[in-house]
Amino acid sequence: MAKKRAKKTRRKSTTPRANLTRLPASPPTRLQLRWLAHARSGDKGDTANVGLIALEPEYYPVLKREVTVTRVARHFKGMVSGVERFELPNLNALNFLLHGALDGGGTISLKTDAQGKVYSTALLRMEIPVPPAISRKLAPVRSRTGKP
Repeated sequence: MAKKRAKKTRRKSTTPRANLTRLPASPPTRLQLRWLAHARSGDKGDTANVGLIALEPEYYPVLKREVTVTRVARHFKGMVSGVERFELPNLNALNFLLHGALDGGGTISLKTDAQGKVYSTALLRMEIPVPPAISRKLAPVRSRTGKP
């Protein structure tokens, strides 16, 4: 006796199925660097020097990935002629040289800040994308001290 096979039929659904394997990732939050790092700056001739130091070791990889030469140059567009970046992983820090930032240097510049002391504050105002886990960790601190 031959067994009868059941014929499989696929019915088309009128409602679209959600693709559960490809849910959209939550977008990273953009935060100013001041929430992740502190900075110091100074000068040598016509070049400002800015050290950017992670407040926590876990922030350093984010700084290393997001605070690029291109982004820093864009942030200081019209104020510098070139940017160099140096990594200091043992200090969880990055160092930037901002060439052409001081209009000739402290003794001849007519700029208000001929020694480049405010470049650190200016860099800390730059916004970068931050992973949700770090953003959540910083949320209580940001809510006590003001908006990002």
